Amino acid sequence: MNKTLERWSPLILLVAILVLWQLICTVFNVSEFIFPSPWAIGKALAQFWPVILGHAWHTFYVTMIGFAIAIAVGVLLGFLMGSSRLAYNSMYPLMTAFNALPKAAFVPILVVWFGIGFGPAVLTAFLISFFPIMVNIATGLATLEPELEDVLRVLGAKRWDVLTKVGMPRSLPYFYGSLKVAITLAFVGTTVSEMTASNQGIGYLLISAGSSMQMGLAFAGLVVVGLMAMAMYELFSFLEHRTTAWAHRGSQAA
Repeated sequence: MNKTLERWSPLILLVAILVLWQLICTVFNVSEFIFPSPWAIGKALAQFWPVILGHAWHTFYVTMIGFAIAIAVGVLLGFLMGSSRLAYNSMYPLMTAFNALPKAAFVPILVVWFGIGFGPAVLTAFLISFFPIMVNIATGLATLEPELEDVLRVLGAKRWDVLTKVGMPRSLPYFYGSLKVAITLAFVGTTVSEMTASNQGIGYLLISAGSSMQMGLAFAGLVVVGLMAMAMYELFSFLEHRTTAWAHRGSQAA
């Protein structure tokens, strides 16, 4: 019973929120031009689904390209930082300062460099999502137990062997955790860029719908972005449990 409830708890919570949302909009007669109800958003999804689907596909593949670059760069920098104390101490403060910069401020600069459209959206998705991946990989490698490393050295393992055969597998739970955070950030980066520097994508749809007071359509676009991010989150969760079951045995038993 508890396992069944736990499995369906996200859906139950979502239904409860939608019902409460609909009741508030109905009882207080909230205008759809201010705050559309779930029913109004559903009607907008049904009415404009071909348009939404086209913009959603553009946002999705642009986000995936930027996210793939973020994974490659994040893993590379994370491995470099985690494998060297000097690199960790010198790079981490600089990367933290860079991550604190508002990525939306980069969009006008990227437009000047690459023009409106594909380039700024991909790079914004990359800039906003690589940091969690880099930090988690670096943390997983840097926190490798000294005792374990000493034993492996005694057994004849080289530093490279320790990092690649023990450190990287040990960092997989950190890696998947960072992917689940970074993918949501990547969608945020793409959408923000499309709002100011594109004529396609969900971000552009939000601006267009807002300017024409079609709030149901605007909220429908937000729902689609959330669904895409949630689908990718669930994909990474599935891969995590398939490839790192050893790291979850204790929590599953509990």
